[in-house]
Amino acid sequence: MGVGRIGSFHARHVAELAARGGSCRLAALVDPRPDLSEVGDRLGQIQGTVPKTFAALDALLAGEDVDAAIIASPTALHRLHAQTLIRAGCRVLVEKPLTENIVEERAFAVQLERDHPQALMLAFQRRFDEALVYAKGLLDSGCIGRPFKYVSVLEDSSLMPEGYESPGLLQDMSVHNVDEVLWLSGGEPARVRATGARLYSHRISPVEEDFDDAQLDIAFEDESHARVQVSRNHVAGYRVESWIYGEDGVIHAGRFMQRPSEVHVEAYGRSGVIAERSFSTRDYGVSVPEFIGRFGDAYAAEVEVFVRCCRDGLSFPVHHGQGLAAMEVIAEGVASMPD
Repeated sequence: MGVGRIGSFHARHVAELAARGGSCRLAALVDPRPDLSEVGDRLGQIQGTVPKTFAALDALLAGEDVDAAIIASPTALHRLHAQTLIRAGCRVLVEKPLTENIVEERAFAVQLERDHPQALMLAFQRRFDEALVYAKGLLDSGCIGRPFKYVSVLEDSSLMPEGYESPGLLQDMSVHNVDEVLWLSGGEPARVRATGARLYSHRISPVEEDFDDAQLDIAFEDESHARVQVSRNHVAGYRVESWIYGEDGVIHAGRFMQRPSEVHVEAYGRSGVIAERSFSTRDYGVSVPEFIGRFGDAYAAEVEVFVRCCRDGLSFPVHHGQGLAAMEVIAEGVASMPD
């Protein structure tokens, strides 16, 4: 549902999983884009059968029986599309954020918890990224001792495409980073502060947004801290990096490379290297958005887990509760900003 920048790759990953015998089939695409049938034909070449195409969700539900759905429509439509598909008997994977504001997010989370607690998986692909999973494994092993600081940086180099709808830089961009530090730390936030600025890209961007550079500072109840830094201004290339500081060492995942072909994870202790490992990024063979270049395999792994949970009747590893937790942090940070 929604075959745009990220939806087209979700559809591709489903088709690839189907071609590998993954007990699924890409049955249909829903989007008003005029070239949808051509997109369907290309995906049909991957999986061997051409998915049906529909311009609207009602048409899909009237003409096709589906078991599960991936929702990658504009954020303002996530709740409507999820509710409609869940009522039709689907389990759904929904792109972040779950809704466009914290009031609606809370209301939808309450509704899901009450009526459909196992119906929705939230698309936090970083939890399925091999490099970050490895970094978390190092952390959980205790090799750097008690962790006391987490830093997560995400900086875009390219402008958002014309027509992109953003609820705000922190809401749109930092939600993945906030979920990452909540996942890594397992901590309960106690206080959040945020700052934002309009430095450069807002002058030339086709999309109106509140800031083009911002950061969140999160204090946890165990006295550890996290800092999330997001920006649209890293003009030299896509930057994704994470640090975990502990009493006995530091774990670092990712480093800036203008044309990344791998993600490096390293852990250092007081007397030297604890662990080092590199993870290759996927080459799609064509130009792709920079976030796909970095996280393509993570998106594919996320889809595979979603399909397996749907097929086998399992609970989802990431659900509306984690989405609400991340958005609560962001909402508190935004509320802390001066008018």
